[in-house]
Amino acid sequence: MDYISTRDAKAAPAKFTDILLSGLAPDGGLYLPAVYPRITPELLDAWRTLLGERGYAALAADVIALFVDDIPPAQIEEITARAYRTPVFSTEEIVPVTKLDDSLYIAHLSEGPTAAFKDIAMQLLGELFEFELGRRGEEINILGATSGDTGSSAEYAMRGRDNIRVFMLTPAGRMTAFQQAQMFGLDDPNIFNIALDGVFDDCQDVVKEVSADTAFKTKYRIGAVNSINWARLLAQTVYYISTYLRVTSSNDEKISFSVPTGNFGDVCAGHVVKQMGLPVDKLIVATNENDVLHEFFTGGDYRPRSAAQTHATSSPSMDISRASNFERFIFDATGRDAHLTSELFAVKAKEGGFSTDDLGDPECMDRIREDFGFLSGKSTHADRLATIKDTHERYGYLLDPHTADGMFVARGVAEQVDSPIVVMETALPVKFSETITEALGSAPEVPERFAHVVDAERHVVDLPNDADAVKDFIIQSIQSTGV
Repeated sequence: MDYISTRDAKAAPAKFTDILLSGLAPDGGLYLPAVYPRITPELLDAWRTLLGERGYAALAADVIALFVDDIPPAQIEEITARAYRTPVFSTEEIVPVTKLDDSLYIAHLSEGPTAAFKDIAMQLLGELFEFELGRRGEEINILGATSGDTGSSAEYAMRGRDNIRVFMLTPAGRMTAFQQAQMFGLDDPNIFNIALDGVFDDCQDVVKEVSADTAFKTKYRIGAVNSINWARLLAQTVYYISTYLRVTSSNDEKISFSVPTGNFGDVCAGHVVKQMGLPVDKLIVATNENDVLHEFFTGGDYRPRSAAQTHATSSPSMDISRASNFERFIFDATGRDAHLTSELFAVKAKEGGFSTDDLGDPECMDRIREDFGFLSGKSTHADRLATIKDTHERYGYLLDPHTADGMFVARGVAEQVDSPIVVMETALPVKFSETITEALGSAPEVPERFAHVVDAERHVVDLPNDADAVKDFIIQSIQSTGV
């Protein structure tokens, strides 16, 4: 399996383990498989049996092996077995599914060590990084950005691992108290928390700027765990497949997915499996007040916002106005035209944005809705509160604010969907107790494994919104630690 950059018109191929460690392509683009593997009915039948008899880790190994030919299959099985196990995850199913009614389901993606869906990808990345670095005798300095959950998931997956340091940028004051406590409470010598003076998009831009400095990136072995790293999306494709297999009983059934998203990473994994041939009906993009993606899927205009225009909301992990993974989808939507994709994201997106008119196909919007199956909706703070309360009263199920966005939008587009909808859960309510208290009048119960999180001493460094300042900190940290 070869990988190509969304901005490389020559389609120079790379291997999985190379892009695993590099993250962003040298030209600033994002990696995708040169060709998507195909999911046949026969393969789905085999996966139903595999999931039922051997579980999630075995399914993950089989799916990942379709995309990876530079790690032996037996070692892939060992890697997924270590990543997807109890007690790292609180249930042997790893991603269980709850049926709320005949047309509505919840996929539980928050059973991991930090109660966020990103644990599912990060636990795999931790194992992959350690395996490949050990095989090469190298080390890596992971630079990431988080609006809340990516940081803690990455740090818990990488803490204590050989040859790995993690430098995680967070928007100062923009995360909940629980999210901050989870991250800043870690005191491992290979973990470095940085609170940046800005919003998430600023943090993401700094990561991209540092990664685009080829000389610095090479010298200091800078890698990525944000969803710009293809391995993140690869891990996420597995739970779309497992969820489909758990909800359906035959391969002629279709289901739809409602996905809360800001950076387009989670729903992009859904796009990938739909392109592979998984019987997906609709992919429903659920945004909060930062509705850049909703604007595109309803009106055809992609207009990224500035930091000052990005709202601070009660679903803070979605407070994003420049969706990195959207480039991967546009690359596919333009027929994999790397030259056009580069023009759209390297130039037009920075100058104010672009529209479907710039894609060179007058029927592009129809194809996005029909062939690619996208719908979208927007949720507000009031919508979140009402949805949390209603879902709790109606089903006895407690949503976190982000999953409430997904639930609200799913209900809003239900008449346009001819299949059951699975709402993709993003986190446990305990991470957002302030909003839950506002919605229900009482705080969510704190699971035993998180009982002492808020009491830990904080370990974080404040830095200005400046790539050079971050580079200097990375250099000083590398020089001062023997990790």
